[in-house]
Amino acid sequence: MAISLYATSVPLFKQMLNSVSAILTKTAEHAVAKNIDPNAILQARLFPDMLPLIRQVQIAADFARGVSARLAGVEVPKYEDNEQTFADLQALISKTLSFIEGFTPAQIDGNEERQIITRPGTPKEKKFTGQSYLLSYGLPQFYFHVTTTYAILRHNGVEVGKRDYMGTY
Repeated sequence: MAISLYATSVPLFKQMLNSVSAILTKTAEHAVAKNIDPNAILQARLFPDMLPLIRQVQIAADFARGVSARLAGVEVPKYEDNEQTFADLQALISKTLSFIEGFTPAQIDGNEERQIITRPGTPKEKKFTGQSYLLSYGLPQFYFHVTTTYAILRHNGVEVGKRDYMGTY
């Protein structure tokens, strides 16, 4: 039985980006309530060699846009990734959601064998089919950054749980 590339991508990206948005709202409220400098949380990491929270959110949004666009065979929009506040991250998530909500199943389904090349022309070039790109690369990358976002916030005392992580499904 074939899977629907659309059903296993866009709705999942939407669900999880909406949960990240809700968690970021709770985080901003937490910072105010606890008199914490928002930048301390935005720059928080689980370990010194990891990327900070702000970058985790940016990369999750980048993967949601990039995977959806590549599966549909359209150009991936370039965003500057220059967000510095909770409001900036909310705007990024909103922009990303608007972009991916524009895709229909007809644009994505049926592209299981579409060739997708990441980092073309470089030593890190990898070739995928549409299905393998989504299942073995795109979704794991996206979920890694969403999960790391959640973990950084939990580690920093934001009162969020599994229901917050899962969002509405």
